Amino acid sequence: MSSSSSLGEQACIAPSPLPFMVIQKLQAIIGRLIANNRLEKCISIYVEVRSSNVRASLQALNLDYLEISIAEFNDVQSIEGYIAQWGKHLEFAVKHLFEAEYKLCNDVFERIGLDVWMGCFAKIAAQAGMLAFLQFGKTVTDSKKDPIKLLKLLDIFASLNKLRLDFNRLFGGGACVEIQNLTRDLIKSVIDGAAEIFGSFLFRCSCKGRIHLLRMGAFQNCWKHEKFQEKLLINEVLEITKAIELNLETWIKAYKDASLANLFAMNNHWHLYKSLKGTKLGVLLGDPWLKDHEQYKEYYATVFLRDSWGKLPSHLSREGLILFSGGRATARDLVKKRLKTFNEAFDEMYQQQSNWIVLDKDVRQKICHQIVQAVVPVYRSYMQNYGPLVEQDASSSKYAKYSVQTLEKMLMSLFQPKPLKYGSFKGTRQLSEKFNNGVQDLRRTTSAVM
Repeated sequence: MSSSSSLGEQACIAPSPLPFMVIQKLQAIIGRLIANNRLEKCISIYVEVRSSNVRASLQALNLDYLEISIAEFNDVQSIEGYIAQWGKHLEFAVKHLFEAEYKLCNDVFERIGLDVWMGCFAKIAAQAGMLAFLQFGKTVTDSKKDPIKLLKLLDIFASLNKLRLDFNRLFGGGACVEIQNLTRDLIKSVIDGAAEIFGSFLFRCSCKGRIHLLRMGAFQNCWKHEKFQEKLLINEVLEITKAIELNLETWIKAYKDASLANLFAMNNHWHLYKSLKGTKLGVLLGDPWLKDHEQYKEYYATVFLRDSWGKLPSHLSREGLILFSGGRATARDLVKKRLKTFNEAFDEMYQQQSNWIVLDKDVRQKICHQIVQAVVPVYRSYMQNYGPLVEQDASSSKYAKYSVQTLEKMLMSLFQPKPLKYGSFKGTRQLSEKFNNGVQDLRRTTSAVM
């Protein structure tokens, strides 16, 4: 992601409410405009200027990803990092940008009446970018219903639920009916999508068959605000969690490439631990459950390293080179042969794994650092001792292919999320068109990312 991940570093922040004396002057000007039948023109200019200011603040967050369409991504992994950013950016926009405009509209137009100042704020919010945030969430829900999307839907719901009181206060008036409708539509899509994926989990895992599917229907009705019992809800969530774990083990075994299976397992066990720790569901599952997934993450990371990059140094054997028993020419041939084998193994592994992704920055840096520690010191020592044997050769670049610094840089660049580029964020009223429903697909993703 870009530097927009740190909201404290933004160059453009919403203005504070205007000083009291300025508000008084504006109110006096508005009074004269009303007397001359110029209020509508004044409101139009005010909305245009204030909307432009908010859009400038939003542009500092680099929100190009909000314009992603269903046609531009195949699964939720391709935009997973943006979903996390979306929640942070939405909270910032609501609590700082739109909150400031709400207060300012009230201060400036309160003497004219509630309908006027609420109408001004509704237009500012719609034109400045609120609809773009809702559009992005809806695009995610309309994409194919891959089981791995479940936690992302819950993330979207959690972000909206966290801002529920702010939404009701800022956008609860009749003038904000468009935002209200789109928000309700988004929430309904999130809930229905999650319920559908829940049902898919239970069906796929044969978790007590049709009985659970019927109970899942009851769970879905709970989300639709029909009467339900809290105990039933808790039991269903726990059953769903067990189904997710069973699915995860099934998916791990389905990978033909053992290294990819181990990386997939490491990613997803860590994702379960990190996503649920400190949540109500995490409390229900208990610390031992969370600790198990944390340990599984460490186990699969160790196995991944041992069975892939950990084997690479074995190609740099020193056998037959210690005393150069066969002569310098023989030693040179041995070094060439072993460096050639090492380079081929490294290139093959690097080319394959450079397309794999570890989204969690801390986990990614840790696993890359472990790979570096497993490979680079051995390579450095080997080149220091035996590199001179081939460096004088005319074809030295064929064998001494990588410097130590290049090797380390390449290894530290592994598993990076691939950035997506989209058109510049507009955040205009063009986004008020009706949302389109996407094609649903429950096939398992082949990505190694949760």
